[in-house]
Amino acid sequence: MDTCFIFGAGTFYGLYRKPRPGEYIIAADAGLRTCQQVGLTPDLLLGDFDSLGQVPDFPNLYQVPVEKDDTDTVLAARVGLSKGCREFHIYGATGGKRLDHTLANLQMLLLLRRQGARAWLYDDAFVYTALKNESITISRTVEWGLLSVFCLGADAHGIDLEGVQYPLRDATLTAGFPLGVSNHILEPQARVAVREGSLLVGWELPEKEKAEKV
Repeated sequence: MDTCFIFGAGTFYGLYRKPRPGEYIIAADAGLRTCQQVGLTPDLLLGDFDSLGQVPDFPNLYQVPVEKDDTDTVLAARVGLSKGCREFHIYGATGGKRLDHTLANLQMLLLLRRQGARAWLYDDAFVYTALKNESITISRTVEWGLLSVFCLGADAHGIDLEGVQYPLRDATLTAGFPLGVSNHILEPQARVAVREGSLLVGWELPEKEKAEKV
């Protein structure tokens, strides 16, 4: 087992990548509703169940207290890591009524990257991942597709952006100014690299890839 799907209690915009047989599925609290809507049965249901409003009757359930350091979604990520998963697909982690949880889930991408895992967090026709002292190549799947790059933590140095409308070479990004927001991918592939530091990278996905819409 190396792939984990996490469904949170935020807004669900559709499945861009369906779970395959043998891949581990975790519903975090009200993420159970999303799983039910798309016909998926989680391998594990966990949470404090403040979002669902009740503790459901579920065969594999892990109830945790409301007062804890980890959010339910972060706890789900830790469980996935403990199962040996190194690829994460995360849904229901944005939108909803809680901007603070959206920010926490974006930070969680770096938590997973520091553990040697790669996570993909799906928003509305957008996907986000974290980089740390590395590079990533992104295929253009939308004409004039959006690409945004943010500093995730301390100042990030040695940043290259290639194949985009606004390229950068050996640049520095800081958490105090969003220089990398709203770029566009011009070439068949774009490259984002950071020599020292961490980045949050998000890019536009095609609407036609949505397998389910709720």
